[in-house]
Amino acid sequence: MLRINGEEHEAAGMLLSDYLQEAGYSAQRIAVERNEAIVPKAEYGSVRLEDGDVIEIVSFVGGG
Repeated sequence: MLRINGEEHEAAGMLLSDYLQEAGYSAQRIAVERNEAIVPKAEYGSVRLEDGDVIEIVSFVGGG
């Protein structure tokens, strides 16, 4: 079990990129923090989510 944006999820074992795609996120419009460290976009496809991880996903929105 891991925590994503404050909610418990059973996504352990998934690649971060697969989780993001499944959850409907556009990688170009987000930033991801894993256990208090920013994950570079180039690493989304190699980071495997693990039990106990704390993930924060921040979406960027345009506006004025």
